[in-house]
This record gives sequence, structure tokens and C-alpha cells, in this order.
Amino acid sequence: MTDEVYGVEKQEINLEQLVNTYLTIRNERDMLTKQFEAKDRELKEDLAKLESVMLSRCNEINADSIRTPSGTVVKTLKENYVCGDWDNFKKYVIENDAIELLQQRIHQSNFKEFLANRQGEGLPPGISSMKEFNIVVRKPSK
Repeated sequence: MTDEVYGVEKQEINLEQLVNTYLTIRNERDMLTKQFEAKDRELKEDLAKLESVMLSRCNEINADSIRTPSGTVVKTLKENYVCGDWDNFKKYVIENDAIELLQQRIHQSNFKEFLANRQGEGLPPGISSMKEFNIVVRKPSK
């Protein structure tokens, strides 16, 4: 059994060809992503215009929903919360033991800096580390 990459035995692999193929695929993905994002933006704008007209119609007739043969329009209220003063909010969270008001995720670069300042102490309780090697391919500099 031979190790193969794209049907080519490892001994025969030309790294320059692999890098060239990699960059070609990455460039194609970038182009497709840009095309998709442009079309998606356009469609989102179209949807927003239609939603605005439907909301206006709901408001005109004072309705929370309108049934049509094609579907039902439902007027909903969405509420989001925004913090304008993180220092005061953090104090509030601590004073009220309300940690559940925050999202559960670790800020990766801040955590790395935190650990660097506490070398030898190990990881805090409940934290584990996952490491893996990755490959980065850069275009040639001109």
C-alpha cells in the first residue's frame, strides 16, 4: 500500500506543484466567496425592502399578522441589549453574582497573554488546551 495525495505517490510529489494547486484553489474559493457575498448582500437588501413594506402594511391596518394564500406575515418585536459602559457593567455583574449575563467563551489572545504573565502556574480549573499543527501557504512576494 502506498501513501498517495491526489493519486500521486508521496515520493513523486512536487511541492511547488502542490503550493501552486493550493493557491489556485484558495483563489477560486476567494472569488466564489466574494461573488456569493455580493449576491447575498443584494438579496438581503431586497428582503429588507419587502419586510419594510409588509411592516408598514401591518401598521396601517393595526395587525400583528396577515394571512395570505402564499403565507402569513407576522409582526414581531425584537429586542437587543447593548453595553455602553463595560467597566460599570462588569462591576454590576460581579456585585450581583450574575455571570450568566455574559457569553461563555474564552478570548483567545487575552487568555494567551494572561497565561504568559503567569508562567509555571498551569491552566486555571476547567480549562484544557488543544494544539495542532497547521499549514499556511503564502503567495510569493513580488
